[in-house]
Amino acid sequence: MSDQPAESTRGYVYAVSAYLIWGLVLPIYMKLLSHVSPMEIVAHRILWALPFALLVLAKAGLLRDVGRLFTPRILGLMTLTATLISINWGTYVVAIITGHGVEAALGYYINPLINVLLAAVFLGERPNRPQAAAIALAAFGVLILTVKAGGLPWISLILAGSFGLYGLLRKTVPVSASEGFFLEIAILFLPALGLAVWVASTGQNHFGSNGRETALLIGAGAVTAIPLILYAAAARLLRFTTVGLLQYIAPTFIALTAVFVFGEPFGLWQGVAFGFIWAALAVYTWSMFAGRRSARRPATEACAAE
Repeated sequence: MSDQPAESTRGYVYAVSAYLIWGLVLPIYMKLLSHVSPMEIVAHRILWALPFALLVLAKAGLLRDVGRLFTPRILGLMTLTATLISINWGTYVVAIITGHGVEAALGYYINPLINVLLAAVFLGERPNRPQAAAIALAAFGVLILTVKAGGLPWISLILAGSFGLYGLLRKTVPVSASEGFFLEIAILFLPALGLAVWVASTGQNHFGSNGRETALLIGAGAVTAIPLILYAAAARLLRFTTVGLLQYIAPTFIALTAVFVFGEPFGLWQGVAFGFIWAALAVYTWSMFAGRRSARRPATEACAAE
């Protein structure tokens, strides 16, 4: 029992770090590649993430045991997660480089609500009253964004749905974060290589054209690998609902970056909606800390009685 608080704290650190990279670092990085085809970007994100994944496994001493992961069940589940995350990556890249960062943020705001629904249906995680109130506030904020946008755009729907299902499936696969990431990248490696070769055959490739673009495409592997490993680790240490609601960090920074760095429009109603969403975060955060204090109090009393 003494290890559980440390695991929970570590899970929060992993989740917040992943979401900050996704929300702040990755949009700026992808925007630097806005003149490159989204297909080439996604292909190189996968190709250069593989050596990074192997390095992580080697450093953790897990490389020699990787063969045990090649079972039909694990490979089947990881093929599904690899497919979902590649769809998510491609959609995200398209959104950022085509000036739809706020739309991408909307998708990631919707995603935690999908996580809560999936957690209730498949994992039996029922929110308490403050958490339910937080979900309602967030849902109202998302509703405002949706209505003022004139409907749910496809970018938002694909980002929300693919990442929600990805998180749920990754939580059920009995492999570590680094092992799971390696399997996903290994599964996607040959399709990504084929895609990179095809782009090169059309004469539209940027890899190798100059040092800057080549370095950025290679570095895309690292900015892909690091947050995904952190997220997978957090998903195994925290409740799925908690991971989902903490995810509001990422779209907030995506939206701020899109508006203040990329110059995308942001009106009054977006501000009102964001206010509801941040109120939801405040209520949910309060409920989590209140719950942890309540859980510690009986344990402290029991120790004193002994």
